[in-house]
Amino acid sequence: MAIGLTLFAACGVETAAPPAANPSIPGTTTVLTTLPQPSSAPGAPSSSVPPSSSRQSKTGKVVVLDPGHNGGNSGRPGEINKQVPAGRGKTKPCNTTGTSTNSGYSEHAFTWDVAQRVSEALSAKGIRVVLTRQNDTGVGPCVNERAAIGNDAEADAVVSIHADGSNSAGAHGFHVAYSAPPLNAQQGEPSAKLATALRDGIRAGGFPTSNYLGANGLAPRADLAGLNLSTRPAALVECGNMRNDAEAAAMSSEEGRQQYAAVIAKAIADYLAA
Repeated sequence: MAIGLTLFAACGVETAAPPAANPSIPGTTTVLTTLPQPSSAPGAPSSSVPPSSSRQSKTGKVVVLDPGHNGGNSGRPGEINKQVPAGRGKTKPCNTTGTSTNSGYSEHAFTWDVAQRVSEALSAKGIRVVLTRQNDTGVGPCVNERAAIGNDAEADAVVSIHADGSNSAGAHGFHVAYSAPPLNAQQGEPSAKLATALRDGIRAGGFPTSNYLGANGLAPRADLAGLNLSTRPAALVECGNMRNDAEAAAMSSEEGRQQYAAVIAKAIADYLAA
């Protein structure tokens, strides 16, 4: 594996704040609140959806980054457990709390930090970045609302960032999910190309593909609401297994998170340039 041993040998839970947004960089980082079908159900966690911005991309490209889960989800079970549309005639809970490393570093903190770093890298290239949540202390948004943000932004790419929590012995590696069978044209070839570009880029950065989910780093899925409900090219990256000691160490370190972010950002940029 191309990643140096020092990265995976890191230990401890690193909680350093992600890089702050720089208003002088060419792109912008924003989030939309005007959803095509905003939730009106009582108790809907709409307050966690961040404010919008009218600033435009310098390249004409728009990327929606969806950091999985949220830090306030565990304290609001009534809200995150309510059923919402999940596509294919199904429903599922609004959201979940996510997983964590064995030492307690949470998936929601990891995804928020990595998304901020990816956002900064893409914004520096003049790409407009839209985030589905504004912080790591809110509740939701629900999975259907997250999909609607990408649709409403008319995103050129929607990338959901997650980490897995398998207790299977030896389970490690990343995989990239995409909607299959596709429900619309954008879920077909465009989403498959995005998933493949992410797989290729992350693997080229030295991260191993999953040995327990998907095949060769790709996982066609019919059960993920954010992918099922998307009308834009969309993929979900499971960066690795937080219950694997080596991968947990990487995810818990600032160096490891920066490396995950760098390869994801490059893969997205390569996809947009193709």
